[in-house]
Amino acid sequence: MMYSMTGFAAAKGAGAGFSWVWDLRSVNSKGLDLRIRVPDWVEGLEFVLRAELAKRLQRGNINLTLKITRDAGAGNLDAFRINDAYLSHILTALCTVENAAMAVGVTLGQATSADVLAIRGVTEQVAEETDTLELKQILLAEVPGLIDAFQSSRALEGTALASIITAQLARIETLVFDAGHEADARLPLAATTLRESVDRLIGQIDSLDPNRLAQELALLAVKTDVTEELDRLTAHTSGARALLSEGGSVGRKFDFLMQEFMREANTLCSKAQSLGLTRIGLDLKAVIDQMREQVQNVE
Repeated sequence: MMYSMTGFAAAKGAGAGFSWVWDLRSVNSKGLDLRIRVPDWVEGLEFVLRAELAKRLQRGNINLTLKITRDAGAGNLDAFRINDAYLSHILTALCTVENAAMAVGVTLGQATSADVLAIRGVTEQVAEETDTLELKQILLAEVPGLIDAFQSSRALEGTALASIITAQLARIETLVFDAGHEADARLPLAATTLRESVDRLIGQIDSLDPNRLAQELALLAVKTDVTEELDRLTAHTSGARALLSEGGSVGRKFDFLMQEFMREANTLCSKAQSLGLTRIGLDLKAVIDQMREQVQNVE
């Protein structure tokens, strides 16, 4: 089975006086990039989650988020305390402002205690000591199921990708077949061009060296023969189909194969020497580029 690097899974849970929501999603990436956002007061949770994800996933920009809330009636997860030093600073500042206003005959409204408490820094949030061992065990027990659902999502997307790539490979096979016929059809023209090139070469050389002539003829033949390019394109198509059958983490192999596909298509265009073969070469490049975009999502 082939996997896409695009996937999503979500889950909810409750226990040990808490409730929580999992969110696991990913997009394509050159490697495995894990971004985990979990409450740091559950000691050791992020480390275990990172290890589990790395064990199951090969590539992708992975984002895992866990939001936890304490159940109603189970006490507050966080407590608040007053920062005495900062409060003293604020009260002194308020007194200075009021005195300055009175000096110029301006009357200010009296600040309430609520106004003072609303000033950032007067109060501090302090996490209560909480035994999170039971909570951690419950959370970790849910992780395999969450990753399974996530992988199912990526597998479904991978199946769709495989279908698209298969159709593109079929199109490449058709174009390679057409290119072979077009190459055969241009042989008379290629022969005429070759004879003209030989006549021009002979006219430029006073004393003809047979070895030099043989080399030049061989070079001209190579510049017009596209058999090797078509054979390689056929081999690359077979290799791509084998990767689709292999499944698993084949994205990097596909990336390399796309480079080879495009290399042969470019060479075919450069050797075309006919309008029909040039058009086929350009169509090949377009299909290969479209397939490359799909391959970039393969794990």
